Amino acid sequence: MEELQDCNSKSLVALPGSLVLHLFRLFGQQDQSSWQKYILAYFLLVRNEYFSGESKRHSDMFCDISELDVFPYATDLGSEELELNEQKPILKAQSGGDSSGNRSNDCYFPGLHDDLSQDCLAWSSRSDYPSLSCLNKRFNLLINSGYLYKLRRKYGIVEYWVYLACSLMPWEAFDPNRKRWMRLPRMPCDECFSCADKESLAVGTQLLVFGREYTGLAIWMHNLLARSWSRCTPMNLPRCLFASGSSGEIAIVAGGCDKNGQVLRSAELYNSEIGRWETIPDMNLARRLSSGFFMDGKFYVIGGVSSQRDSLTCGEEYNLETRTWRRILDMYPCGTSASQSPPLVAVVNNQLYAADQSTNVVKKADSSNGWGLAFKACGDRLLVIGGHRGPRGEVILLHSWCPEGGEDGADWEVLSVKERAGVFVYNCAIMGC
Repeated sequence: MEELQDCNSKSLVALPGSLVLHLFRLFGQQDQSSWQKYILAYFLLVRNEYFSGESKRHSDMFCDISELDVFPYATDLGSEELELNEQKPILKAQSGGDSSGNRSNDCYFPGLHDDLSQDCLAWSSRSDYPSLSCLNKRFNLLINSGYLYKLRRKYGIVEYWVYLACSLMPWEAFDPNRKRWMRLPRMPCDECFSCADKESLAVGTQLLVFGREYTGLAIWMHNLLARSWSRCTPMNLPRCLFASGSSGEIAIVAGGCDKNGQVLRSAELYNSEIGRWETIPDMNLARRLSSGFFMDGKFYVIGGVSSQRDSLTCGEEYNLETRTWRRILDMYPCGTSASQSPPLVAVVNNQLYAADQSTNVVKKADSSNGWGLAFKACGDRLLVIGGHRGPRGEVILLHSWCPEGGEDGADWEVLSVKERAGVFVYNCAIMGC
């Protein structure tokens, strides 16, 4: 047995109940490390099912492995919310071993090569990674190294989490697959950054939050691997009210205002793998309060204003291969006023969708000129996230709709209701990795 110290997370592994009983009889109860084989078998079975949109069909047959004697260290989650603080192990975990029963620390699963073990872990849900990191030191190093996320990119495995900052709570993450809210550690920023307007962007395994501190514009980063906040490398030209979008490990910010309020046409590319900002060619027009998104492998900027009075109806397209911008006339015909939020747009399955706050198309969310309302793509679904005042008080509603499931609004469903969260969504970002 190996002693592990200071773990704040609670270990939980979900297995199909009928499968567990079958494997329990198959492997026998005499081997105390056989729980590892059950986990392995589960990962292999769900490899082609869990991420194909069928996870909801299997959710009814899940059971906690804490109900079984083969995993005596698992504990039940007594609360809907989980703390995503930086975790240090305290649990005792069984060290590895080979198929002959010899104890060993040199493999993740008994009798299986490391490359296959890592492949299985990559196909498991990343919601379980904090718990898996507490099994032993070797698992902890693997989870925190980020290597599994590289494998996931290689195999095209993506899970989407929603990151929210609302009026009465700090940053929280929501896992749509498991309907689970998770609170992030409190950001160690100064009071000015906490109270000032902020913008957010998820890229790779990082959540970037842009705002203003007493000393000037700053960026704080929450790293999914370290589960903690740290300062992010500043942009070459710090800005606010910019258009932004991400694709995999890169993100682009364009336009906005500098610290003196001057409207910009410059743009920068951020590489989350190396944590570096790179200046790219300028847009054709300076603009702020615009929106950005990736589609067809290119980056687009639409809407915004060039001054307090001049609304822009054109858009711009950036080709990453040729490093050139192309102006597109009448891409956003309705334009944007200086009092409105940036255009509410989202891309699902390479199709662009927009929510028109002026005509109140999304009627179930309270908003003022689009502020306090989030309209995001989450995999193959659209999310509308906003506040609602009702008999239950002030709540944040997460509405979900799959465009391929129907064209009318009848297919919108309430994905989650977050109580005691106010009615204003200050920041929202979707992380897919």
